[in-house]
Amino acid sequence: MNHWIIVPVVLPAILASVMVLSMRNELTLQRVFSVTGALAVLGVTIGLGLQAASGQIQVYELGNWPAPFGIVLVLDRLSALMAMLTAFLAVAVLLYAMGTGWDTRGKHFHPLMHFQLMGIFGAFLTGDAFNLFVFFEVLLIASYGLMIHAGGTMRLRAGLQYVVYNLLGSTLFLFALGTLYGVTGTLNMADLAVRISEIPADEAGLVRVGAILLLLVFSIKAALLPLHFWLPETYARAPAPVAALFAIMTKVGAYAIIRVFTLIFGPDLSATASLIGPVVNVAALLTLTVGMIGILGAQNLGRLAAFAAIASMGTLLIAVAGFTPEATSAALYYTMHSTLGGALLFMTVDLVREYRGAWAGSLLPGPRMAHHGMIATLFFAAAIATAGLPPLSGFVGKLIILDALRDAPQAALIWAVVLGTSLIAVLGFAQAGSTVFWKPAPVGAPAPEPQEGTTAPSGLPQASTHPAPALAFSVVFGLLFTVAGLAALAGPVTSYLAQTSAQLFAPDAYITAVMAAR
Repeated sequence: MNHWIIVPVVLPAILASVMVLSMRNELTLQRVFSVTGALAVLGVTIGLGLQAASGQIQVYELGNWPAPFGIVLVLDRLSALMAMLTAFLAVAVLLYAMGTGWDTRGKHFHPLMHFQLMGIFGAFLTGDAFNLFVFFEVLLIASYGLMIHAGGTMRLRAGLQYVVYNLLGSTLFLFALGTLYGVTGTLNMADLAVRISEIPADEAGLVRVGAILLLLVFSIKAALLPLHFWLPETYARAPAPVAALFAIMTKVGAYAIIRVFTLIFGPDLSATASLIGPVVNVAALLTLTVGMIGILGAQNLGRLAAFAAIASMGTLLIAVAGFTPEATSAALYYTMHSTLGGALLFMTVDLVREYRGAWAGSLLPGPRMAHHGMIATLFFAAAIATAGLPPLSGFVGKLIILDALRDAPQAALIWAVVLGTSLIAVLGFAQAGSTVFWKPAPVGAPAPEPQEGTTAPSGLPQASTHPAPALAFSVVFGLLFTVAGLAALAGPVTSYLAQTSAQLFAPDAYITAVMAAR
């Protein structure tokens, strides 16, 4: 067995435990171990990605117990891609948190961050539906701790709302797993795929129930309308590095939809084929529309970025709903773009808040910031990436999605919604940018009340307010260059993603690899 497969799950767990037990009052040591560990995981995931590029599917059996009796981790092209994306984002988030001083505003930021990474990597690598639930719960616990990092009443309220909605999803997840286990007697994904395919269509009523419950669970995680209510307030109130890391959180829901409904409930399975695609497509179109309108109507920068995250998930899930190799390949490209572009936007918004002082994230005329050229450039670039304008990867991603869905039954509606909402996003970002960078406050107008989260709670250190903190700006510009590089290298990237999608839609190799020992 390839023991490197389990390293992205185990190493963050060990680091988090060591930091909690031995370094709770040593921030410098926490930073060193945290960043070193994140870089090590990034190196491991890149190595796993190179191995998965050969097309071979590798299985790690914990305790040498074969599937379906034991817990297995599975490395294929998709899980390797998502692991690499997560590791890259984690390094950027940790460096940004250090550069801005966000990790000094509350205790245990770095341990919580690594527990969060453990859950994310586990969700992407697991080959067992029940352990997918377990890693979802690890995500929930760690993300709640990160969400309320630095404290505050409004942040605590938003965190409570976030937990309640996700606990509802967890309950539904257990109901779904219980239903499927009652029908099939297994929760190993590969074994589920085999057993469900053998159930006659006229006896698959409970299978449909399980599939719909799983779709509801994953839709909550992916913030798919009308199950998106937890996201705007949560992302708007979350600390900036946490919100940037949360850019990958919603992708866990999208990943689960792709994995489960290509492997367990394949697109050709009569029990689910007529249910899942149309439902996801309608909900995704509505999610995209609401997200872009939210950008236009946002009253502060935090909610603007949060609604941008909702809109990006709508665009992504429009492609997922196609359930074809071409559409899934487009969805994976947009997953990469929206994760990096979303993190870029949240970090840029945080820089704007720091430099606006009392006006912070409010979209009210305040001190003119046109002279802050670097921040203006970053905001302009993040807006272009989010709205889907050339030359950044958002434009390429939307173009690939529209091309992949040109023969879809609702192609005209999809094109109209995607292009129309892009125009709305342009108007929303133009309005916000002109207010923040060009419109001065009226003479004698009082400054607005400070927004919660722009200052540290009493007794905790303030974030860095030095002009142009070098590390923070380096990270944000690095993300911008990565988004630009994703557009410049769209050819080879989409070629790799096409092979990834083809592997997903030929699940026999996955099933054979997992069940070989049995």
